[in-house]
Amino acid sequence: MSDTLVFIPAWNEEGNLPAVLDELHRELPDADVLVVDDGSTDGTAGVAREHGAEVLSFGENRGLQSGIAAGYAWALNHDYAFCGRVDADGQHPVAELRRLLELVRSGKTDVAVGSRFVSGEGYAPYRYEPEGVRKLGTGLLRRGMRVALGRPFNDATSGLYAVSAKALPALAKPYTTGAPEVQALLRLHDEGLRVEEVAVDMRARAGGESKLRGKKAFLLVITVIGTLLGAKRLLGRRRRA
Repeated sequence: MSDTLVFIPAWNEEGNLPAVLDELHRELPDADVLVVDDGSTDGTAGVAREHGAEVLSFGENRGLQSGIAAGYAWALNHDYAFCGRVDADGQHPVAELRRLLELVRSGKTDVAVGSRFVSGEGYAPYRYEPEGVRKLGTGLLRRGMRVALGRPFNDATSGLYAVSAKALPALAKPYTTGAPEVQALLRLHDEGLRVEEVAVDMRARAGGESKLRGKKAFLLVITVIGTLLGAKRLLGRRRRA
């Protein structure tokens, strides 16, 4: 068994999964791969098995937060030293995940999060510009994360992660909001774990449409704000105690 698991939360992604899995096997040939099938009604599970992935299937659609928790719990329960996550829609280049895993393996950080909105060597500033309600949400989220974490964090909804075993217990707990990535960052901060935001490039979806458009994007903004306000209230109660 490999010391590294890469998991992919997936819901009705049979069209996009083959390319994602082929890229994973090519770029990270030594990693074990898990597809968390969130009650798909298409051939997601079968396609995943055909391409050499382990499959954990839910009997019904439970939502992204359940898929994320299940992926990290699998890594924790199977004693993996390192764990990565990519999305099933092809937006996350596996070469970028490999960079993040190398950073975590080096011991410089416990968690590396791929970011569209920070710059670095070879990554120009402002290479991604959100529009419409996403722009509003991104601005509010940045301000909220700065308050909650006491530091800037520019891409708090990124799903491109590499983590060490130290972070798995916090990340494998059930998520109670519709903004699991934000809740994950708050948990990691509370646990005193080292989290580094790393500049990466991302792609457009390989196929289909994003689930976060229009009204759903607006609702995500509201959910994120509620998550941050809840974290602020909890921190205040802890300080008073």
